Amino acid sequence: MKPKFATELAWQQAELLMQPAYIRLVDQIRRQTEENEDIPVSYIEVTEPYPSNLLCLTKNDQELRVDIWELCFQVCFTNFDEIRQHPDQAAQIDEYLFDPDSTEVDWTKLDNKAQAAVAQVFARFKLLLR
Repeated sequence: MKPKFATELAWQQAELLMQPAYIRLVDQIRRQTEENEDIPVSYIEVTEPYPSNLLCLTKNDQELRVDIWELCFQVCFTNFDEIRQHPDQAAQIDEYLFDPDSTEVDWTKLDNKAQAAVAQVFARFKLLLR
């Protein structure tokens, strides 16, 4: 999925959020794997049609694959589910992730949202194991 932006401001906000969100997601995945040592984690590099990185959680015969960039979009955009259904729709930046008194990223809010997104992935995988 390649997101589209309605305005130059939305593009600039995405530029500010995407890389730090990605880094925080990868760090949260690391933390979750340390807490859930019984769930093997691997990554699959995918280059077509868009560069992406798949997180693979496996245990016994169960597997869950999650595109880390899509997880990043979920953190950064308020309308991620709508975009997946209608790819031509413009992404709406989650402005909650910015300090309301400046144009700076609110790192605590970004960390918390990334942590919640990764926790949901691991919780979904644990439901598969039942």
